[in-house]
Formats: sequence, C-alpha cells, structure tokens
Amino acid sequence: MSQTHQLSACPGCEEPLETGDSFCEVCGYDLTAVPQPPDDRPTVAIGTHAPGTDPAGRPVNGHGGGAGSGADERSGHPPTADISAPDFGEGDSGEDTADMPVVRRPTADDYPLAAPAEAGAEAGAEAGADAAAKVCVACRAGRIDTDGYCENCGHAQPRERDHQERELASVAAVSDRGLRHHRNEDAFAISEAALPDGSTATIAVVCDGVSSATRPDEASAAAAAAANALLQESLPRGTHPQQALHEAILAAAEAVNVLAAQQAQPTEHDPHRHQNAPACTLVSSIVTGGLLVVGWIGDSRVYWVPDDRSGPPARLTEDDSWAAQMVAAGLMGEAEAYADDRAHAITGWLGADAYEIDPHTASFKPDRPGVVVVCTDGLWNYAEAAQEMAHVIPADAAQRPLHSAQVLVGHALDGGGHDNVTVAVLPFPMLPQGAGSA
Repeated sequence: MSQTHQLSACPGCEEPLETGDSFCEVCGYDLTAVPQPPDDRPTVAIGTHAPGTDPAGRPVNGHGGGAGSGADERSGHPPTADISAPDFGEGDSGEDTADMPVVRRPTADDYPLAAPAEAGAEAGAEAGADAAAKVCVACRAGRIDTDGYCENCGHAQPRERDHQERELASVAAVSDRGLRHHRNEDAFAISEAALPDGSTATIAVVCDGVSSATRPDEASAAAAAAANALLQESLPRGTHPQQALHEAILAAAEAVNVLAAQQAQPTEHDPHRHQNAPACTLVSSIVTGGLLVVGWIGDSRVYWVPDDRSGPPARLTEDDSWAAQMVAAGLMGEAEAYADDRAHAITGWLGADAYEIDPHTASFKPDRPGVVVVCTDGLWNYAEAAQEMAHVIPADAAQRPLHSAQVLVGHALDGGGHDNVTVAVLPFPMLPQGAGSA
C-alpha cells in the first residue's frame, strides 16, 4: 500500500486526507513525495516506556503516539471527498441529460455541526454571556480561541462560509459546504440594478470552485464579485442584459487570472508543495421586464419552472463537459458517454490555464410566470432533469424564494451532499402588457 493511502493528515498543514489523495486540497502538498515509513518498529526495553508516553503508556502530548495517528485531535473536520482531478480538454459545450452515478450514503460522522451563529446565540442565551462572545457549537460551554478551536473540548468551529443565506425582494440564495467537503468552494452574488427606464433588473451569479485547482474558494469568490460588480455598472447605463452578461463573464475570468500571480504561501523552501492556477465555473441569470437572460462557463446550470406547472419546465444551459461534448459531436451515444469515467470532466472554466474564454449567453421570453433556478452541480446531481427540479422545488417558490432555496439545498444534503451546494431562486413575474422593456 502506498504512503498516500496511509497518511491520515497532510504533513504540510495537518488537514485530514482521503484514501488515494495525491495532493492536499488545502495547501497543495505533494503527498506522493512523502517517503515510506520503515516497516520495523522501535524496540522498547522491558520495564521502560516509549518516548512521548508516561509509565502507563498514555500519551503525554495529547496525541496518539502510534503511526497513523493523524491530525491534531482538535481538527474536528469531516472527511474530505475523494475527488479525481478533472480531465480537461478542448471542445464546445454539449447537452448533458444522463442520470448521475449513485453516491454512497452518508454516515453519522459526515454531517456538519450546527451553524455557528445559531449555536452561539442559543448558548449565549442559556448562559447569559456577552452576545459578542463565541461559544462552542459542540459542547455549548467552551470559549473559542483565536485559531477557531474550543478551549474546553478542542472541537473545530464551523467557518462562516460553510453555510450562507441571503435574501432580497426579488431573489434569494443559499450556499452550503455539503457533507463531504472540508470547506465550501462555491460562492454567489445576488443584487438588483435600476435600469434607465425605471424598471429593475434582478441579478444572480453562482460560481463553483474547481477542487483540483489551487485556492478554488478564492477563485469562485473573486469571479462572483467581479461579475456582479460589472453588471451593477453596465446595466444602469442601458447596456443590453445579454451583452452585459457576456462582458461580466469576461471580467470574472480576468479576476480569477489575477489570482494566479498571487501565491497563497511561499514554496521555495518546500519542494513538495504543489501550486497550479485557481479556477472555477460560473453561471448567471438576469430577470428584467419580460426578459430572462442566462450566461455560463462550465457545468453549473439554470432551470426554468412555471408557477402553475401547466407548461413544461426546461434546462436553459448546456454543460461544458466531456460527456456532453462527445454526445454533441456524435462520437458516442448518451448512455456510453455518461458511463465513462471522464463523463463529468469540465471542458470550460475560468482560470489562467483555461482555453480562450468564449462565454455562452442566451435570452428567453417566458409566456407565463415562474421561477428561475441557478445552481451548481452540488444540487443538480440530485435533480438533474428539468422535471425532477420542478418536482423538488416548492409550489409557492415565487412567493417564498428563500424558503425554496433552503428546500433545494436540503434535498441535496438528504441525497448525500457529496459536493458543495449553492442555489439562487429568482421569481419571474409576468408584467402587464406593455410594461417594462429590456
């Protein structure tokens, strides 16, 4: 068995590892370069105790003394996903409609702790402590040190980005770490922009970090912020929403490219630390007047679901993926393409190592009210077909977008939550005839 299968924690940053990992997802440490440990064990004379233990054989430094003891017991992180590096390749996007492979069911250890704000508020109310003081979400008693660990039980506290929710008058979004990843690499931005004719444009941008890339969480955050900022600037000037979205995706790509020149940590003293270009995907939607505009790079999606369900729901984007490319080119049948191990490798993304960026955009004019669902594959893996998405989203989604986004995220977590999950829900109201313009 190779050393990468035996390591339980990264030698560089002590993050927990999964079997088969070649690089640490957090710091990029090259795990294949770690030498094998000797097969023999140190001999201990009779009547003496091993180094690092007391005479009774108990560890004196708070850690197990044997090989494979792993990271600091305080870490508290759930196991990370065993994710293979995507097989990037050239090609245009194609249609992706096959069922996703079944993922293993979660165990009790996979579920994340309660959100820190909730737990902290509850513990603070029970103890009558200062509202500003943080209380452990596990033991509900210990205070949190500057490193984010409980001083009482040593439990790592959830990070702020692990679960985020935001709601505006015309859009809501929820993002969650999921049950397998050790961090949330998704990001979103929602906003409203005033148009020259006095109407309002509703904006949702959702980005999914590429886990095999360095600092995917930074890439997704930078892309979402840059795209939203450009839309906020160009739409009030009267730029057509489809053109504005095209330019916003290019601005997001440039923001991610800038990260490639910024190393997160110095590597000159560590030859095993691996660095590559930060990368992410992006999908966005703009609702204004009677117009619905979508734009994307990668495999995140936009779905349309009518309010009354009298009309058929639809997927409005086509994945930039290997399987979709093979099917579109007529090189493989759908069943054969999606049975391949490379099926969900993306062929389009934002990053310094990406091919020439060619944003996909499209405009639609729905003939009835409905809701627009903008999401990462962490959701659509569990509701891939448009009919499945329509079945999962609540019937009153247009009136309760935040609740609907919460329900959709819950559906993904109940299904296994093997990836980060992010979804934005935008109601599409039908305006009176002649009202509004694009």
